[in-house]
Amino acid sequence: MIIQAMALSNVRDLYQQVILEHYKKPRHKGQTNPIHRQQRGHNPSCGDTIELTVQLNDTGDRIEDVKFVGEGCAIAMASADLMADALRGKQIDEALTMVKRFQGMMKGEEEFPKELRKLNVMQGVAQFPVRIKCANLSWHTIKAALENDQAEPISNENE
Repeated sequence: MIIQAMALSNVRDLYQQVILEHYKKPRHKGQTNPIHRQQRGHNPSCGDTIELTVQLNDTGDRIEDVKFVGEGCAIAMASADLMADALRGKQIDEALTMVKRFQGMMKGEEEFPKELRKLNVMQGVAQFPVRIKCANLSWHTIKAALENDQAEPISNENE
């Protein structure tokens, strides 16, 4: 029992450490150059906003780069930064599958494989249902950007 409590404590510490690291020092903040897709997302319940830009390869089927700007809580911004890192180099259909997996993970149903395990640290958010929208904001936004090149703002209020 004590070992389980220690393991859970270590997971929480890692979760908090990764969230704060990506919030304080995001690696993918800014805009891509060129911008092939652009999407704005907003979470009205807490005020998080994000603007994603996507650079695609020459054939338009692979993500070369994802960058973001926005304002929001540490969870929303860290999730965007982790997502941008994970999606670089992915085919669009592969990225959309990752969106579904992330949303499943927020419901406690999924987990990422070993090569993407850094995203699994976001599982800790599922313990706080009110914060799930914060973590999902960038994922909803990238889904909208990849599925539709007409950039209309999206909201994740109805999740």
